[in-house]
Formats: sequence, structure tokens, C-alpha cells
Amino acid sequence: MPLRRIGAAALLLLGASAARADNLALFNVAIEDVEAHNRAAIASLQDKNFDLAAVEIERMKASWSAFAERFSGERPAKLRDSKLYVAMLVDVPTRLVTATIMINFGKPEIAKSALESIRQEFSNVRRDGGVEVLADCVLDTHAALAGLSETEVAAKADAVGATVRRCDALAPPPVHDSAEFRRLIDGIVTSLAALSKAAATHDAAALYRVIDELRSFDKVLVLRYG
Repeated sequence: MPLRRIGAAALLLLGASAARADNLALFNVAIEDVEAHNRAAIASLQDKNFDLAAVEIERMKASWSAFAERFSGERPAKLRDSKLYVAMLVDVPTRLVTATIMINFGKPEIAKSALESIRQEFSNVRRDGGVEVLADCVLDTHAALAGLSETEVAAKADAVGATVRRCDALAPPPVHDSAEFRRLIDGIVTSLAALSKAAATHDAAALYRVIDELRSFDKVLVLRYG
């Protein structure tokens, strides 16, 4: 084979290898676009802005169609054998239709539940392949804070703190350095320190106040990045 043809073949192989290696990064970008509309729709439902929620769901449907066209057959290597992936491809469009119908029927809580199920399904699919992004860690933080109570504060606060530090490390640079993300993450870290102090001094009033503060941070964190 002439040297030029060998070089061209090598470049093609390198290009294919690079495309496969970058497949997961492209997958994450594409699914994040879907998730961004999902977060916006959930937030609009919570604000009782049902018209805007319906618009975001339509945008999400378009984003999902683009994602499914690109990744229904050609999955990232880590997700290639995932049975959850197949279920996701069927479940998501069904849940999007359900959300639209429930908004039209004046049942926003059911619509919100359908969208939250999509969010959890995306996370389950990634975890099934050993993939983790910021949104998954934020859901872990949410679960940890939901279990936080006035009892066993020290152990649970340590667990929340470890999860928050993981989220901070997972955040891509533009998010990590943004004022909004820093306010939420640093606010949670500061509140956790105050929580430990309140527990150590048996200050019940401070304990209740800081737990409420943490849940407020958590609510925004999930709506914005979960």
C-alpha cells in the first residue's frame, strides 16, 4: 500500500477512535440540553406559571428528539449494555406526553411528578454505566439533606458535606466559578459548620434555623443544577 494511502487510513482510524472516545462527552452535552429544559419546566410548575411550563416541555420534546436521533443506536461505550437505557428511550417521550396532558387537565402536580421521574431516570441510566455528572451529585445532596433531622446531626452533616464537596469537584469550570453556584455550595458548607456548632452546644433554636436554611439552599440547587 502506498505511504500516502497508509497515512490516510491511519488518520481515518484515529478519527474514528477519537469520535468513539468523545462519544460520552457529546452524550453528556446532548442530554444536559434536555435536562436544562426539564429543570425550567419543573421550576415553572412550582411557580404556577403553567403556560411557560408547557413551552419548556415543547422545547424539551424537540431537544429529546435530537438526542434520541443521535444516541438511540450509537450509545457511549459505558452505556452500551444498559437495559435501563432501552427503557429510557421508551419512557421519556411517554412521560413528556403525560406532563403535557396533565397541565391541560389542570393537574400540575402530576405533570411535575412525570418530569421529576425523567430527571431520576437520566441519573439512573448514567449510574448504571458508572457515569456521574453534576446533576447526579446534586440529587445525592438533595437526598442527604432530605434525611437531615435534629437527631444524628453530626454523622449526617458529615455525609452531606462529603457529597457537596464531590459536587463542587464535578462542576465544569464555567459552573464551578459562577457566582450563583458558589453562593449555593459555599452557603451549604457554611451552614453545615453552623449546624455542627449548634449540635455541639445543644442550641435547638439554631439547629432548626440552620436546617431550614440548608433546605432553602437545596431547593435552589436542585432546580438550577439537578
